[in-house]
Amino acid sequence: MAFGRSSRSTRPVEPVTLKILVAGGFGVGKTTLVGAVSEIRPLRTEERLTEAGRPVDDTAGVEAKTTTTVAMDFGRITLREDLVLYLFGTPGQDRFWFLWDELAQGALGAVVLADTRRLQDCFAAVDYFERREIPFTVAVNCFEGADRFPTRTVQAALDLDPEVPVLMCDARDRSSVRDVLVTVVEHALARADRLREPATT
Repeated sequence: MAFGRSSRSTRPVEPVTLKILVAGGFGVGKTTLVGAVSEIRPLRTEERLTEAGRPVDDTAGVEAKTTTTVAMDFGRITLREDLVLYLFGTPGQDRFWFLWDELAQGALGAVVLADTRRLQDCFAAVDYFERREIPFTVAVNCFEGADRFPTRTVQAALDLDPEVPVLMCDARDRSSVRDVLVTVVEHALARADRLREPATT
């Protein structure tokens, strides 16, 4: 028997698949982020904003926005041959938050996308992941004309634990988004390793 020709050596690598959520306030760039990095055509569930929704849709600061995600965005990126991320973008408006629990099931971690012009809009996402102990990274989407602040300032403004990574990013740029996703995975895996460490007496 020729052991060197075993089918095991030619068997393709079965990738590990991980689920990552992309959350944040209305109009912060979640759909753009998923679309920028997805290697497949992203699934989008956008609908046009209507006059009926004006009383509940806060468009201050994003007046040019004409659509909103009503269920989720979905995309996929292969980080390595053996590691694939499935991205689920959450709806940003309060009236669709009932979908978050279902989307969060089985998630390794999350990106909380922030806009320094409306930083308060990501408080709900930060609180959601903290309460459910889902590891997350804050990514500040650097909009043109928006004030830039040091990451320490953003971390303090959001009252984050020191271990939560804060990055600056451009949600339109594939390499920038990829860096954010790598940070989320590394942070979540490092946190899981710490939780597995035996307690010292």
